[in-house]
Amino acid sequence: MSDAQINRLTGGAIDRSQSLKFSFDGKTYTGHPGDTLASALLANGVRLMGRSFKYHRPRGVLSAGSEEPNALVELRSGARQEPNTRATTAELFDGLEAQSQNRFPSLKFDLMAINDRFSNFLTAGFYYKTFMWPAAFWEKLYEPVIRKAAGLGSLSLEEDPDVYDKGFLHCDLLIIGSGPAGLAAALTAGRAGARVILADEDFALGGRLNAERFALGDQSGAEWAAQVRAELGSLPNARILTRTTVLGAFDHGIYSAVERVSDHLPVPPEGKPRQILWRIYTKRSLLCAGAIERPIAFENNDRPGIMLAGAMRAYANRWAVTPAQRVAVFTNNDDGHRSAQDLLAKGVEVAAVIDTRTDAPRLADCDVLAGAQVINSKGRLGLTSIRVRLADGSERRIDCGALGVSGGWNPNVHLTCHQRGRPQWDASFSAFVPGADGPKGLGVAGAANGDFSTAAALRTGHAQAAVLLGELGLKAPEIALPQAEDAQVNLSPFWHVKHGKGRAWLDQQNDVTVKDVTLAHQENFRSVEHLKRYTTLGMATDQGKTSNVGGLAIMAELAGKSIPEVGTTIFRPPYTPVALGAFGGRARGKNFHPVRETPSHKWAVEQGAVFVETGNWLRAQWFLRAGESHWRESVDREVLAVRSSVGVCDVTTLGKIDIQGSDAATFLNRVYANAFAKLAVGKTRYGLMLREDGIAMDDGTTARLSEHHFVMTTTTANAVGVYQHLEFVRQCLFPDLDVQLISTTEAWAQYAVAGPNSRALLQKIVDPEFDISNEGFEFMACREITICGGLRARLFRISFSGELAFEIAVPTRYGDALIRRIMEAGAEFGVTPYGTEALGVMRIEKGHAAGNELNGTTTALNLGMGRMVSKKKDSIGSTLSEREGLNTPDALMLVGLKPLDSAAPITAGAHLMSKGTPKDAAHDQGYVTSAAYSPILNSSIGLALLKRGGERMGETLTLTTPLTGADVDVEVVAPQFVDPKGDRLRA
Repeated sequence: MSDAQINRLTGGAIDRSQSLKFSFDGKTYTGHPGDTLASALLANGVRLMGRSFKYHRPRGVLSAGSEEPNALVELRSGARQEPNTRATTAELFDGLEAQSQNRFPSLKFDLMAINDRFSNFLTAGFYYKTFMWPAAFWEKLYEPVIRKAAGLGSLSLEEDPDVYDKGFLHCDLLIIGSGPAGLAAALTAGRAGARVILADEDFALGGRLNAERFALGDQSGAEWAAQVRAELGSLPNARILTRTTVLGAFDHGIYSAVERVSDHLPVPPEGKPRQILWRIYTKRSLLCAGAIERPIAFENNDRPGIMLAGAMRAYANRWAVTPAQRVAVFTNNDDGHRSAQDLLAKGVEVAAVIDTRTDAPRLADCDVLAGAQVINSKGRLGLTSIRVRLADGSERRIDCGALGVSGGWNPNVHLTCHQRGRPQWDASFSAFVPGADGPKGLGVAGAANGDFSTAAALRTGHAQAAVLLGELGLKAPEIALPQAEDAQVNLSPFWHVKHGKGRAWLDQQNDVTVKDVTLAHQENFRSVEHLKRYTTLGMATDQGKTSNVGGLAIMAELAGKSIPEVGTTIFRPPYTPVALGAFGGRARGKNFHPVRETPSHKWAVEQGAVFVETGNWLRAQWFLRAGESHWRESVDREVLAVRSSVGVCDVTTLGKIDIQGSDAATFLNRVYANAFAKLAVGKTRYGLMLREDGIAMDDGTTARLSEHHFVMTTTTANAVGVYQHLEFVRQCLFPDLDVQLISTTEAWAQYAVAGPNSRALLQKIVDPEFDISNEGFEFMACREITICGGLRARLFRISFSGELAFEIAVPTRYGDALIRRIMEAGAEFGVTPYGTEALGVMRIEKGHAAGNELNGTTTALNLGMGRMVSKKKDSIGSTLSEREGLNTPDALMLVGLKPLDSAAPITAGAHLMSKGTPKDAAHDQGYVTSAAYSPILNSSIGLALLKRGGERMGETLTLTTPLTGADVDVEVVAPQFVDPKGDRLRA
C-alpha cells in the first residue's frame, strides 16, 4: 500500500479530513472525497494509466473531463465490473477497484507493444489493404487475430445485479451545463418563475469556475457557484441534475439524458437505480456546455505526463494535484500562460513556457521561450524531458515530468449538430462555433458560443435566458451579475510541429497520427467523411473531442485550402458512451417487455394453468390436473371435454376495434376483401383483410350492433398492426368518410363458451328476456344483452372450435366474476377450462387459418379463400391480389395432412416431396404450417401449403424434415378434419 501522495498540493476542493483507500492494478493507494480516480492516481505519482488501442503505446491522462481519450479503465469486479470508464470522471469512493485495460500481461510490460515496432505496416487503411488476400486466410487466420485484438475492456459475463430506470421530465427551459453561463441562465429562469432544469455531467456545479483562481466579485468562483446552487435548490420551480449528461437533441424539443445516480457509490442504495435514462420534454433549451481545449501535435506527444494545459491547471486548482514536481507548458495562446501562473502559485516548478508566438508575453518567475516549439519528448513509461527548438533554430533539452499543451479552445458544439446542424468557422479564435441551423428552440451561451471570458459567459447566459423566456411569454428579471475577468482571446493558430520523421499524434485513442492524415490525402481520401473512416480519426468513444479540428487543419494544409473549405464532420448522439443497461432500463428478464394479464388470470392461476406469452399477453396454455404428467394429457382432456360437453376459454386478447359513424359500413367494405356494406344489424361476418400488395394481412369477425356501430375482432398477434392500418386508411386514404375508431381490446373481457352444452350453460346466465335458442339466436348472430340480473354484456354466436359456440363479453372489471359464474353454472355439465393448445388443436381439426398460415407471404388463394375477394367492389389489396405471379397454376393451396401410420408424427415446418423424387429444394412441393395431435382422430394431423393442393386430394406424399432426417408418408386430405359440413356449429 502507498500512503505517499507525492504530488498532492495545498488547497483544492477535496475533503482532507477523510482518506479513501482504492486500488489500481492490484496496488492500494489513498485519496480523498472530491477526488476523481485520475486526480487520486496523479496525486500518488501514477502517470501510466493505459495502453493505446492499435500500437499499445504507454498512455496517461490527457484531460480532466469526459473528453478523455486515454485513461480508460475497468472499475469494480465480478458482476459489477464496468469496462471503458474514464478515470477523469469516475468519482473516488472507499474500496474502489480499478484495472488498466488493453495490455498483457501487465501495464508496464505489454507484449502487444510489439505492434509499435511494426507501425509502418499498420498505417491508415491497413486493414483494407492487408486482409484481402489470400482469401483462404480470412477465416483461419485474419478473423481470429482481429477478433482477439479488437475491443478495449472486458466483460465479466455475469448478470448485472443493479437496476436501471427510465423517466420523463418536462420543463420550460432546459439548461445544459452549469458553468458561469449556465448558472446565470438558471438564476434568471428560476427567478422568472419558469420551470427550469439545470443538468451537468459533473458532481459539482460551476464548471470551470471550480478549476480557476480568479474571483467573482468578492467570492471565489466555487463559492459563487455554491451560492447559486443553494438558491436554485430552494426554488420549487427549479430542478438540479448533477452527474447527468445530456446525450442528444431530438425532434420537438426532446432531449435524452443519463443520470448516474449511484455510480459514485460502491453499491446502489436499496431501492435506488444505478442510472436513470431521462427523456426531457422542453419548450426551450440553452446549451452552456463550455469549450474543450485542443492539443498541439508534435513528435511523441503521447507520453504519460503530456496533457492539456487547462487540465493541468484544473488538477492543481480543484484537486490540489500536479502530475509532476517540475513541469513545462507548450502553448500558442495566453491561456497557456494562465496555466503556468496557476501552477507557479501552487508551488510547482515551471521549467519553461514554450510559446509558438514571437511576441509572447513575459512571466515572472518563469522562463518564456517565444517563437519556440516542442519537437520531441523522452521517457519510456512517462515523460522525463522534452526537446525544444528555439526561435533561432537551436535546440534545447528541458527536463520535466509533465508538459501542459494548449492549442486553443473549441466550443462544445456537439448538441447543436444532432439534427444535422453545421458549425461555422470563427477565424478570431480559430475554432468552429454553432451554426444557425441547430435544433429548433436551442440557444447557446458562454464558451460554447465562443464567449470565452467569465464575464462574457455570465452576460450571455443571462441574455440568452431572457430571450428564450420572452419567447415563452415570461419576463426575465434583472440579475446583479458579479464582476469577473473579461480577457480577450489572444491566440496564434498553430496545429502541429514539422520536425523529423517521427510520429505526431492527433487521435490518441485510435492511434491516428499526422502521417495517417497525410497518407489519406495522398491516397485521395480527402473528404472529411472519408478521412474519418479511412484513418478512424474521431471514431473512438471520445468522438474526436480533442482530435477532430487538428486533423481537419492538417488536411486543409495539405489540400491548400482553409479549414472551413475542407469542412467538418458533424456529431451525433450519444455525447458520451452510455451503459446498455441504461438504454434497457427495467426491461430485462421478466420485464423485457410489458406483461399483460387477462381478466381471468388470477382465477387461472388458482386452476393450475400453465401460461405462455402471446404477444405481450400471458395466456393459459393448458390447465394441469392431478395425475397428469405430460402436457398432452391435459390438452387431450380439454379437447375431448369441449367436443363432448362444454368448455370455456378466455379470448380477451383478440383485438377489438370499435368502429362507428355514418360511413362505417362503407369503410369496412373498403378494408375487407369480402362484402360488408349490406351486413344486417344483429349479424356477424367473417372477414379477410389484405395488405395493399394483395397479401393476406389478418382475418377475424366483425359484428354489426346497430346501423352505424360495428365491433371488429382481429387475431391477438395482429391487433396493433390492424389498428394502425385502419387508422392509416381512415386518415390518409379516405379522410372524407365519417368514421371513428377506438381500440377496446382491454375494455371488454371476452370468453368463448364452446361445445354441445354451451347453450344450456349460457341460458343459466343470460337474463331470461333474451332468446338464445337456435331459432332466436342463429349462427353468426350478435346482440347486446344483460346477464346475471342486469349486467350489460355482448353475445356473439361464432365458433373457432367447430362446435356450437358463443363468445360473451362484459366490461373488463367483471371479467374475473364472470369466469367464476360460468364455472359455477356449468358444473352440472362438467364445464372444462381450456387453453391455447387445445384451442390450436381444435382450429387445426376444423381447418381454420391462423398466424402460422397468415405469415406475410400467403394470399387469399393460398388459404382457400379466393372466392372471398369480391369482384363486385374495390377494396384494399384486391387489385394487386390478381397479379399473375400470385395466381400461377401451381400456386400453394391450404390442405390437410394425415400420416399413413397414425402413430407417426407430423412436424410443423417439414417439407413435402412427391414419392420417389430427390429430397431437395428443386423438388419441394410445399411445407407444413401447423401440426397437432388430434385426440378425436387418434392421430397427428397438419395443415400445409401444397402446390396445386386442391387437385391432389388422396395423394400420398413424403414429409421430410431436413434437420432431423425423419421421413413420414402422409395423405393429402381436406383441411376440415372434423364436421366438414358444419352441422355441429349450427346446432
